[in-house]
Amino acid sequence: MPLIKSISGIRGTIGGKVDENLTPLDVVKFTSAFGTWLQNNKNKKDLTLVVGRDARISGLMVNSLVTATLQGLGINVVDLGLSTTPTVEVMVPELNADGGIILTASHNPKQWNALKLLNEKGEFINGENGTDVLALAESQDFNYAEVDDLGQYETRNDGFDIHIQKILDLPMVDAEAIKAKKFKVVVDAVNSTGGIAIPQLLEELGCEVVKLYCEPNGDFPHNPEPIKEHLGDICELMKTEKADVGIVVDPDVDRLALVDENGELFGEEYTLVAVADYLLRHQKGAAISNLSSSRALRDVARNLGSEYFASAVGEVNVVTLMKEKNAVIGGEGNGGIIYPELHYGRDSLVGVALFLTHLAKENKIVSELRATYPSYFMGKKKIELTPDIDVDSLLTKMENEYQTEDISTIDGVKIDFENNWVHLRKSNTEPIIRIYTEAFSQEEADRLGDQMIEKIKSLI
Repeated sequence: MPLIKSISGIRGTIGGKVDENLTPLDVVKFTSAFGTWLQNNKNKKDLTLVVGRDARISGLMVNSLVTATLQGLGINVVDLGLSTTPTVEVMVPELNADGGIILTASHNPKQWNALKLLNEKGEFINGENGTDVLALAESQDFNYAEVDDLGQYETRNDGFDIHIQKILDLPMVDAEAIKAKKFKVVVDAVNSTGGIAIPQLLEELGCEVVKLYCEPNGDFPHNPEPIKEHLGDICELMKTEKADVGIVVDPDVDRLALVDENGELFGEEYTLVAVADYLLRHQKGAAISNLSSSRALRDVARNLGSEYFASAVGEVNVVTLMKEKNAVIGGEGNGGIIYPELHYGRDSLVGVALFLTHLAKENKIVSELRATYPSYFMGKKKIELTPDIDVDSLLTKMENEYQTEDISTIDGVKIDFENNWVHLRKSNTEPIIRIYTEAFSQEEADRLGDQMIEKIKSLI
């Protein structure tokens, strides 16, 4: 698979040829670029970076390359070892570090790995910064340290303890209410670091934990993206264990999916909806998701007298709009919870604590809570075009075709109809328009997608 270079970092499959896959030379080059960029932009001599990794098989090898390269630049390293994306994000400001690197390919299969780049706030670097880092990687304008100036290296194993304590200290997390319920919880952590962090949090909250695929050995027992077709095992185990709730996380623990007591999926889109429902009942303010996330969040926010806003797709864009609107809660429909009281990053651990607080206080079982939210169904289609077609011009034509509807053009074209919506986005890498739809039934969502494909064809 090709090496994917983006503003937020690089990712690719391990092995193969330099510049085509994620090879040791690519890891060193991009680590050098990020470290050099930080040195160029910081007005201090000694820089410190926090590094953490998920449990995938290549993690230790990539970690060794990254930490040694940073030391070679004269940058001090705090190595958290096995960690989660949100834990590294929390630990960067906790340790007054100058940035961080997370070694994870998120929900990608085991042959993938990636470098995700954080600023001194523990947030993903923005587009402008990312472009500068990529330019440095191309120029290879690096200046490594002499022997007396090499960076220091230290390890820490208290990242999870600090992260979890910060969650328990949040006013909106009611540990006593959760403990009183004695929830029985099944956890599927796809044999990555969520298998350490999530059970530790749940035990602190007085839950009985049943572990499924919680051995952090990187041998993913199923496709690690936490969507319905990959989660048959936990759905069955929920029924045999007679558990109250199932928790599924991806390898780096920034996406949270829930399963009800009957082994039915709560719906990834509804993780954010449920957490927002709880928080907005106690604090009026804005809720944010991206344009491709469910309308259910908008409905819940407005019903509670709060505002809802949609950003362009991408965590950096969600966070930017959350700060602009001083949002109470935000995230993405893929199960990503961003709670600014803790930090501006998707965090399954805080999502679990807030959801269980909500569940305990509502005194409902999970399926009953899910039934209180409007049910929407999403469709995803795409139309492949020939390379000679001007995709931007085509999207403008679609915008004009539906100009009497509620339209957003901040990220492709989103058309909000009264009872459904469609979001058209062009691929950055190939002549494709991706078509996301949502409606009150799956049939209607799919029909709307097909209708849009026909309309696009008629405009070519």
